[in-house]
Amino acid sequence: MADALPPQYSPAETEEALYRWWWEQGFFHADPTSAREPYTIVIPPPNVTAILHIGHGLNNTIQDVLIRWRRMQGREALWMPGTDHAGIATQNVVERRLAQNGKTRFDLGREPFVAEVWDYVNATGATILDQLRSIGCSCDWDRTRFTLDEGLSSAVREVFVRLYEKGLIYRGNYIINWCPRCLTALSDEEAEPEETAGKLYHLRYPVADTDGAHVVVATTRPETMLGDVAVAVHPEDERYRELIGKQVELPLTGRRIPIVADDFVDPAFGTGAVKITPAHDPNDFDLARRQGLPALSVMAADATMGEAVPEAFRGMDRFDARRAVVDAFREMGLLEKVEDHQHAVPHCYRCNTVVEPRLSEQWFVRMKPLAEPALAASRDGRIRFTPERWTKVYDHWLENIRDWCISRQLWWGHRIPVWYCRANGCEETIVAREDPARCPKCGSAELVQDPDVLDTWFSSWLWPFSTLGWPARTPDLERFYPTHTLVTAPEILFFWVARMIMSGIEFMGEIPFSDVYLHGTVRDHLGRKMSKSLGNGIDPLEVVQTFGADALRYTLVSGMGVGTDLLLNYEDLESTFAPGRNFANKLWNAGRFALMNVGDDAVQSLEEVQGSLEFSDRWILSRLSRASTEVTVAMERFRLNEAALAGYGFFWGEFADWYLEMAKPRLRGEAGEESRAAARATLVTVLDHTLRLLHPVMPFITETVWQRLPRRTDPSPTIMTARWPEPVAAWEDDAVETRAAVLQELVAAIRNLRAEYGIQPGQRLGIRIAGDAALVDGLAGEPERILRDLARLEELTHGGAEGAIGASAVLRSGLELFIPLEGVIDLDRERARLREEIKRADHILESARARLSNEKFTSRAPEEVVQKEREKVLSLEGQRDKLARTLAALEGGE
Repeated sequence: MADALPPQYSPAETEEALYRWWWEQGFFHADPTSAREPYTIVIPPPNVTAILHIGHGLNNTIQDVLIRWRRMQGREALWMPGTDHAGIATQNVVERRLAQNGKTRFDLGREPFVAEVWDYVNATGATILDQLRSIGCSCDWDRTRFTLDEGLSSAVREVFVRLYEKGLIYRGNYIINWCPRCLTALSDEEAEPEETAGKLYHLRYPVADTDGAHVVVATTRPETMLGDVAVAVHPEDERYRELIGKQVELPLTGRRIPIVADDFVDPAFGTGAVKITPAHDPNDFDLARRQGLPALSVMAADATMGEAVPEAFRGMDRFDARRAVVDAFREMGLLEKVEDHQHAVPHCYRCNTVVEPRLSEQWFVRMKPLAEPALAASRDGRIRFTPERWTKVYDHWLENIRDWCISRQLWWGHRIPVWYCRANGCEETIVAREDPARCPKCGSAELVQDPDVLDTWFSSWLWPFSTLGWPARTPDLERFYPTHTLVTAPEILFFWVARMIMSGIEFMGEIPFSDVYLHGTVRDHLGRKMSKSLGNGIDPLEVVQTFGADALRYTLVSGMGVGTDLLLNYEDLESTFAPGRNFANKLWNAGRFALMNVGDDAVQSLEEVQGSLEFSDRWILSRLSRASTEVTVAMERFRLNEAALAGYGFFWGEFADWYLEMAKPRLRGEAGEESRAAARATLVTVLDHTLRLLHPVMPFITETVWQRLPRRTDPSPTIMTARWPEPVAAWEDDAVETRAAVLQELVAAIRNLRAEYGIQPGQRLGIRIAGDAALVDGLAGEPERILRDLARLEELTHGGAEGAIGASAVLRSGLELFIPLEGVIDLDRERARLREEIKRADHILESARARLSNEKFTSRAPEEVVQKEREKVLSLEGQRDKLARTLAALEGGE
């Protein structure tokens, strides 16, 4: 690396080469033989088909900030990367590609189709991992895993067999969530409810063998009435007591169905009578099993009406059939009424198709035995959630957990390790870790494997330990499990987080991680979730190319408070990301300033110049120690935005804006060589520590500048492994900080009065200071030199205004500041200008007050317009008062 820094920072010329150097040097690699305390994060594996979006950018930047911080604290930090095979999503992508050539997966057949998917994954699967490198992610890439690789596939089989042998996996006919587009079962969590404006249809069912009597049922899915097998009422409902045991004519079908009594029915809801469709509703399914009723499936897998419905409806799409059924009821005079109805309708989490409850034979995991120890881990504090409110959500879900449907009617994924013997009516079911050659019962080789694959989450729930080599007891597993922090979004709290906790306890005997940080969602400036359909997304790679990776990272981290969403303006990337770029440029310029002003002479250590440290040195070291505490505490509490802002505030607001300005004359040698040596040592020490504090958030710029510091206090070859700055109690000095606060307030007040009275910035002034003697005395020595230099003062005296004409201010510290203005500005001209400004303000105020006193305006104008006018009056009154005070100060001698 060159010694000098170019005049301008170019991320494009720096970041890629620097990242390559980090990787080639092995700085990302974690050593299982190290004696250092481990710290492990497993990446939420992105789908293998994914392209980096801003949500990935946020999630992985947070993880990288944590892993870099812990690495600098001396931990053996492992960030485990990898990708998920994403069964439904990946199969859908390849099926769409085939459809472009007029083909389906069935045209190819199972094995050729799976081979086609593997070709696609091998060609594109590393894309998102490459993109993560562009934003600085320091994963241990040598350990990259894939949920369908050989090791993880072995873990999946082992888990399936163990759970089956334990009686926790079973096969059965139950109502499941079915996606007619993906043609597969979905878990309850994969059927995402969406609030929908629908209709509630009230249908009349004639009571059999009566003269016009009927029962009214209400439904949002009238097409399913073709599969009704009963009408249920509450046994204590007086309205229907006489009808229990009788039958109704089921319109359109020619069938009669019974009226049954069941405690499940709520007599206060609707009409108190409920249609029962066991094959298409989970509650109806449970009621039918209690009542011994049959189940009649009326839809095919693609949600068209099946063979069990009257011929007029067969082959219809379910929504077309809905309209047709309603029309038929209307024509028969059996449509009581139709009401608007807002309700939650489940949609497929992948393709957004409306999910259909469907009776189907599937594989399930009994979840209650697994959930109980996972719930205990939350209640006894072994698992901590940030924000804490998610603890209750997690607990509630586990308390009410339902069995997990794990089979999927797909071809891409982990094939269910179950075989059926088809020889001589044997029908043996074989569950095995290895593919069986023969039936263990009859010896036949006529074995057929279950055609389904496992839910994608069945492999990813093992991620914290399968990626480390389980079921083998590998050195990595022994060293890095349990992991420490999981960073993810609340949307997959149930899909993934809770299940990982259950599997970790079940198969490893201990929780997989102790802290779960659930960050918010990236939204646009209007509060909308970013999506392709809205066209409001932000491409992280575009941001990196335009502003640099550090600017992206700083913007994401500093804007993401705990428990809040991050709002970014996709229409104005400049205003969104420029502050991060400007911060990087400020760091660069400070580094250039330091290198140019320190010069080529050897820089002494802080210990060597301890006796020569001046007021400004002691102040900035005290502030550095406190900033180190503030940043570290924020990191420990997952307040990463507070950590980033604290680092920013210290560097820009104290080091760059104040200390560098204070130290310039000393660095030029104007205060003597001893003072220069102390300033050089302090400058390099503080810049060194500050770059380390900022490194986790802004890794590229901090490494680039840090490498060029002439005397670093850490021998590490990279800032990545340099010691994390700890507070130094000996540096902290309350008295010095109090003196500095008074000095800064004085400088700011003088600058404000200059601007207010139109005094040229370069014009030397005389000032008078009165007030607490201790505060005034505290300005003696270097503080007075700094005050004279930064405030451009010619004379500083103690005492009050004594009737002179000038500008004055009372500071928060209690000191009184007075600037004599005679001979400094043209007083007559300034008085005339102020009188004109006051006259103008009075005119505008008069007009605004007149509008507000007009009843027609206040009653007819929109409230926001009236409120804006009130705010305008308040602002004008403030400006007018300020002008009057300024004029009064200048009229003292007239």
